[in-house]
Amino acid sequence: MIGNAVARNKLRRIIRESFRHAQHRLPAVDLIVGARAAVREAPATRIRESLEALWQKVATTCAPSSGP
Repeated sequence: MIGNAVARNKLRRIIRESFRHAQHRLPAVDLIVGARAAVREAPATRIRESLEALWQKVATTCAPSSGP
């Protein structure tokens, strides 16, 4: 469990903000972001860095291929 409602909502706001900044680079896919318990002690900057790495991975893994 991530924590109380305040902590969960703060995490949701960080995830949404990060996604809004990255969405123009991402392919049209559905995403579900799950958080582990360690996120409770993580500073917001570390969470944002982790999300940025996630968006990069999604962009390269799910990018449409140019095909033959």
